[in-house]
Amino acid sequence: MMEVPYEKAPLLCSQRLVLAVMTFFGKFFVYAARVNLSVAILCMVRSDVNTNVTSPGQDVNFTHTDTGQDSNSTNTGMGQEPPMTSDDGEFDWDKSMQSQLLSMYFFGYICTQIAGGWLSSKLGGRRVWGFCQFVSAICTLLTPFSARTNFYFACAVRFVLGFAAGVTFPSVYSLLGRWAPPLERSKLVSYTFSGLAVGMIVTLAVSGFLCEYGFDNGWGSIFYLCGIFHLIWVVVWFYLTADSPEEHPRISTRERDYIQQAIGKKALKRKNRVPWFSMFTSGPAWAIITGHFCTTYISYTLLTSLPMFMKEALKFDIKKNGLLSSLPYLAEFISGFFVGYLADKSIEKGWFRVLNTRRIFHSISLLGPAVSFCVLIQLDSSQRYWAVFLLCMCTSLKCFNRGGYLVNHLDLSPSYAGIMYGITNTAATIPGIIAPIIAGALTPNKTIEEWRNVFYVCVGIAVFGCIVYVSLADAKLQSWAIIKTELDNVLTMDKDYPKQDKILDDVTDTGNTYL
Repeated sequence: MMEVPYEKAPLLCSQRLVLAVMTFFGKFFVYAARVNLSVAILCMVRSDVNTNVTSPGQDVNFTHTDTGQDSNSTNTGMGQEPPMTSDDGEFDWDKSMQSQLLSMYFFGYICTQIAGGWLSSKLGGRRVWGFCQFVSAICTLLTPFSARTNFYFACAVRFVLGFAAGVTFPSVYSLLGRWAPPLERSKLVSYTFSGLAVGMIVTLAVSGFLCEYGFDNGWGSIFYLCGIFHLIWVVVWFYLTADSPEEHPRISTRERDYIQQAIGKKALKRKNRVPWFSMFTSGPAWAIITGHFCTTYISYTLLTSLPMFMKEALKFDIKKNGLLSSLPYLAEFISGFFVGYLADKSIEKGWFRVLNTRRIFHSISLLGPAVSFCVLIQLDSSQRYWAVFLLCMCTSLKCFNRGGYLVNHLDLSPSYAGIMYGITNTAATIPGIIAPIIAGALTPNKTIEEWRNVFYVCVGIAVFGCIVYVSLADAKLQSWAIIKTELDNVLTMDKDYPKQDKILDDVTDTGNTYL
C-alpha cells in the first residue's frame, strides 16, 4: 500500500463530495437541455409533411428524424414502425430544417471550449459555469416561445444554449484541479460524469411521457419543467460551492489542509501567462487529445446511431426501441461508479503505478468496445437480444476512460486542467459532427451489412487511439505547468506545509512508485 505523508480527511460528508454531487446534477441538466429537443421535435413537427413525395428537382419535405424506412412508406406491420412525428404537431419543418435546428447546439458548443477553460482559470470555475448554466436555463425556457415565433429565432436560441454549455467541462476540470486529491481523482471525476448517463436516461424517458401527457401541447412542458429545475440548481450551486478549499466558508480545517497538502501548493500556482505553446507541443497532452477524440467518436456513433441501428438492423418496434436504447446508458451509469473507485484503489494499494493505471484503463475503454463491436457485427436480427447485451458491455467498458485520459488532465497540470480539457474537448467535439455523417454515408440502404461497416470504422479508430495514448501518455506533473523557479528549487517549500516536499517529490519523480 502506498504511504502518504499527510492525514487524510474522509470523503463522506465532505465539501469536495458536495461539489461532486452538485456537479453530477449540473451535468445532468446540461445533457437534459442537450437531448430534450431530440425527443420534443418528434411531437413538434407534423407527420403529414412526409406523405408528399416529389420527383427529382423538387423540394422534398421530410419530417422524419429516424423512421428506418423509405420516406414514402407507411407500412406499420411487423418489424416496421410508424412515422416518429405527431399528427398534431405545430410545425411544418422538413428534415433539413430539423437537422439544422438540432445541429445549432454543437456549433455553439464548440466555440467556448478553450475560452471556457481560460475564463475559469482567471475568474473561477464556479462563477463561469454557474452563470452559463443560468443562461442555459433561460434558453431552455425560451425554446417554446422562439419556436412559435420564428424558426431562425429558435436556431439562435439553440446556438446560445450550446455556447453556454460549452464551458461545462473546462469549468468543472478547473474546479477539480483545486479540489480533487490525487488518490480521489478518478472517483470524483467518475461521479461527476455519471450525471451525463442519468441525464440521458431520465430525459429520454420523461420527455416521451410529457410529449403525450404534458401541458402546452405536450412538448412545451418538456422545456418549461427542465428550465425551472435548472434554475433551482443554479441557486443551490452558488450557495453550496466555492472555487477552492481556501474560499469555502463551511469547509473544515482538516479537509482544507488535506486537499492543499495532497495536491501541493506548487502544483496549484499558475504562471502569469498560460503556457499555450508548451501545451500544444507536449506529447502527453497529445495523448489525451487523441484518446479523447477516439473515445468520443465511439460515443457519438452510439448516441446518434444506436436507435436507428436497433430499428433498421435488429428490427425492434418503437416501444421496445425506446426501452432497449436506454439500457446501454444505464449499464454505463452503474459501471461508472465502480470504475473510479477501482482506479484510485489500484494506485493507493500499489497494484499499479499511476501511469500504468491510466494506460490500462484507457486501453480497456477503447479495446473493450472494439471487441464488442467485432462480435456485434456478426449477429443478425434473430440474435437481437445478444446484440443489446453487447452494446451494454460496450458502454460499460467505455466508461473505463474515467480512470484513463479523463483524469489525466489533472495529473499533468491541476492548475491548467480546465484549459487543457477545453483544448481536448474542442477536438472531441468534431466527432459529433462527422460521426453521424459517416454513419449515414455508410448505410444508404439501411442493411445490416452496411451497419457492420459503421462499426468497423469504430474498431479502427479505437485501436488507433489506444496505440497513440499508450505510446505518448505520462502521469507526472509537467514542468510547463508550474513556475520554473519553484521547479528548480524543489526543496524550498512554504513553512506552513513542511510535508509538502515529500508529496511534490512523489509527483515530479518519474521513478516513484506513485507514478
